[in-house]
Amino acid sequence: MKLSAYDQAAKLLARRTHFRREIEAKLGERGYPPVEVAEALARLSERRYLDDEEAARQYVAGKLGRGGYGRARLLAELDARGVARGVSTAVLDEALPEDDLEAAREEARRHPGKAPAALARRLERRGFSARAIAQVLRERGVEGTDES
Repeated sequence: MKLSAYDQAAKLLARRTHFRREIEAKLGERGYPPVEVAEALARLSERRYLDDEEAARQYVAGKLGRGGYGRARLLAELDARGVARGVSTAVLDEALPEDDLEAAREEARRHPGKAPAALARRLERRGFSARAIAQVLRERGVEGTDES
């Protein structure tokens, strides 16, 4: 017997935290009708079993726990998961200092022999600000790293 969309979603959420868009996609892939999916999502949200803000907090904490990510990268990842921009911004504001220089320095310390251009690309891919990247490169003695 096939579970209801609500029960299937609850089962997924029991395994791990999901974003609303993830649950919606998984239910759709399993063939649940859109109306049933919408009702299940509404019911889960009412009961706070499905909460993008809390899921975003957990996601960001996990990423920061592994280190080496800047605000821009985390914001893009939350956007890709369907988190509303206001929610993403609020979560990142509480989790990250406004200045990402220290986190960029820490990431650079993990890669002491990396060539300056490769380090700059790595820091940029990981979402650090141009200002922080330029400062890290200056601290490594690289010339021509004016702030952008």
